[in-house]
Amino acid sequence: MVTLRKNQVRRKIKELRYFSESFKKDIVRQIEQDLITVTQVSREYKVTRSSVYKWIYKYSKFLKKGYKYVVEPESDTKKIEYLRERLKEMERTLGQKQLQLDFLEKLIEFSSEDVGYDIKKKHGSGPYPGFGKTEKNITGK
Repeated sequence: MVTLRKNQVRRKIKELRYFSESFKKDIVRQIEQDLITVTQVSREYKVTRSSVYKWIYKYSKFLKKGYKYVVEPESDTKKIEYLRERLKEMERTLGQKQLQLDFLEKLIEFSSEDVGYDIKKKHGSGPYPGFGKTEKNITGK
């Protein structure tokens, strides 16, 4: 039996355990495949998280220390695909608008022939007589 002096504290002797290389590689593979987390490994096998991360840095093919991994919600390929689809949609809309414009121009042309004068608005022409106020109306002449 161990006798303790007044100021001595009973210390628990740390148990040294060694894990085989194949075991560590298997754990790292499971972490890479998202089957288990680092926290779960540390709790289940009573290993510090830093030890698990050392295993990962040593045995992982993808998760190496010092590398930055950029996780993007959408890859460039998906973005380009989306933009191409958007371009096709815009071209279709533009084509439809052009057809409507051609139709309306023909309608104005046929209506002008039926009425007997050009009803298409011409830019740069002055106001029609009788519309609005003129100087003669204002001065009373």
